[in-house]
Amino acid sequence: MYTIQASAYLKETMGAYFHSFANGQNKVAWCTSVGPAELLRSFGFEVYFPENHGALLGATRTAMDSIPEAVKCGFSGHVCSYTTSDIGAFLQGQSPLRKHYGLEGAPRPDLIVYNTNQCREVQDWFNFYARHFQCPVAGIYPPRHLDAVGEAETSLVAKQFKDLIPICEQASGRSFDPDRFREVVRLSKEATLLWQQALRTAAAENPPIGFFDATIHMGPIVVLRGTVQAVDYYRRLVGELEANVLEGRGFLNEPVTRIFWDGMPIWGKLRMLSDLFIQNRSAVVASTYCNSWIFDQFDEADPWTSTAKAYTEIFINRSEKAKMDMLVQWFEEYSIDGIIYHDSKTCFNNSNARFGMPQQLRDRTGIPALVVEGDLCDLRFFSEGQSITRIETFLEQLESRKVTMP
Repeated sequence: MYTIQASAYLKETMGAYFHSFANGQNKVAWCTSVGPAELLRSFGFEVYFPENHGALLGATRTAMDSIPEAVKCGFSGHVCSYTTSDIGAFLQGQSPLRKHYGLEGAPRPDLIVYNTNQCREVQDWFNFYARHFQCPVAGIYPPRHLDAVGEAETSLVAKQFKDLIPICEQASGRSFDPDRFREVVRLSKEATLLWQQALRTAAAENPPIGFFDATIHMGPIVVLRGTVQAVDYYRRLVGELEANVLEGRGFLNEPVTRIFWDGMPIWGKLRMLSDLFIQNRSAVVASTYCNSWIFDQFDEADPWTSTAKAYTEIFINRSEKAKMDMLVQWFEEYSIDGIIYHDSKTCFNNSNARFGMPQQLRDRTGIPALVVEGDLCDLRFFSEGQSITRIETFLEQLESRKVTMP
């Protein structure tokens, strides 16, 4: 049976990250997953990511118990289920962090920072906690839905990043150290390029990693960017995956079809979906989601401009035109036969099948598409039986198409 040996080191790395909050030695900053974590780390904060907790609630299927609690508090059941499940779990005093890492729950924040490059919900979500903990909160508000990120947009966001300095100084009790900031950005870039190398091994004929495994192995690039630990982990992972490519070993040898997954994972159904594709000799080799943590613009020689640009030009923050250009490149890089769009019912910003993109992209590339309805955490929006039937039919059609194509 194919296994990624680095998984044991991943468990150790993630365990050490969460246990770092238990000793209480450092101040804690909360941050959005594609927010300015590098600046926060340069001030010595331990950085906590509520979205990571939302994903954990989804993966452990405990989100279904906590979402109604947030709805009682006035949050709509149709807004981001990371938001509602996380707030609901907090109100209940419950967290899978207790079972998996021995923590009672989320660490108390000394500072909360968010970036709306993903969505509006993070602002309301993080301000809920700022009110509860009565701690300082600050936001970054970049321009949205851009064809290209130019100097004007980058300068605007860089200024907002710099405006965080006095807020971070007051909350941390430390003065800003530009050399330390540059070093954190350097480590972040090294880790993100290694993560990119890991994902690119899936372009091999026998891919050694696919989307479903990558959603797990992306943990350190989300929560440990800017640290030596993230660099060490991805060096090990890349070494293993590249060795597997040379040996022709993959999680699915000689897949009949190669699939691109667009949008959020359906966290509570990862194993079921992974098994479904493998049973149908289909490899989901790439995704917009896992590529969202590749920040190759980072440059320690110009940390303000480069981090502002990197965090503003992420896929979710771009126009439909820019997104399609990026997808075309990925289709070619990974030899894609078909794309599956996950229309996540509570994640409007990361659902790309609602304004004609599937048809436009098929007209442009000839790549067939399937839209699957579901959600990142709220499984009430996902019909397992119907989805299995539609996915299997789609894969059969792709296989027939490959057979009949000249």
